[in-house]
Amino acid sequence: MTQRVVIDASIGLAWVHPDQSTSATDALLKEVGRGVQLVVPSLWPMEVANALLVLERRKKLKRDERLDALASLKALNVSVDEEGHRFVFTTVSELAERHGISAYDATYLELALRERLPLATKDKPLREAAGKAGAEVR
Repeated sequence: MTQRVVIDASIGLAWVHPDQSTSATDALLKEVGRGVQLVVPSLWPMEVANALLVLERRKKLKRDERLDALASLKALNVSVDEEGHRFVFTTVSELAERHGISAYDATYLELALRERLPLATKDKPLREAAGKAGAEVR
């Protein structure tokens, strides 16, 4: 069975913006090249696309770099979870409240918990929340 991992926007950005990469994000990308399946909530593409647009507006990326980044991310083997919206007003909101994180971050945590998958994130509050909630953190 192919290993699966939930990633948040910070991981996607690390793969396309050199200032954001770490040895851990580089290692995970190599795992993806060996067949690890990425799982994301439906908000992930919008969140990543918006972050790249903000980087361009702040002159930290050029337009062609942003477009190349979008193309690179689109080419990844990403499975978008289409069920998460059902849990926004219940489990996601409860996780956000309990752990003091945004509803956006809680969406990633809810998916990892529901699917019993590890969660890869660079976001410290989300990492801490995931650990407290019993999710494996990468």
